[in-house]
Amino acid sequence: MTSDETNPGAIDKSSASNFGRDWVALCLAFALHVTDEALTEFLSVYNPTVRAIRQRLPFLPLPTFTFKVWLIGLASAVMLLLGLSPFAFRGARRMAPLAYVFGIIMLANGLQHIAGSIYMYMKRLMPGVYSSPLLLICSSYLLLNVRHRKQL
Repeated sequence: MTSDETNPGAIDKSSASNFGRDWVALCLAFALHVTDEALTEFLSVYNPTVRAIRQRLPFLPLPTFTFKVWLIGLASAVMLLLGLSPFAFRGARRMAPLAYVFGIIMLANGLQHIAGSIYMYMKRLMPGVYSSPLLLICSSYLLLNVRHRKQL
């Protein structure tokens, strides 16, 4: 009896272990990124940008944040995502859509910080840019892993 017959929602242990490892790596990269943004005053760039966008496009519901609310929200997201790690290590197939969403958001986030720094002609690095390469690497590994799992 194969593992698919005993547990149709699971994949082989080796692939699940790699998926779990990549999931945790991206969660930790996200935590480091939040720390990077906090230490480099991300909200001092984000909030004025949102206010300027709202003046031009008042129909967009873009929020501004206080530091405390922003930090608690992101720390909660990191903890929630890390809390899903046991499911990733078990290879739960229901994690695949979440992995795609998480990976794509973190990939876009990393690219946005780097592109923003280039756009500003390196006059000022965007807050969070130092950890962005790690976000790109970890999100790419997770996305490749979940894509590989779909092909099995």
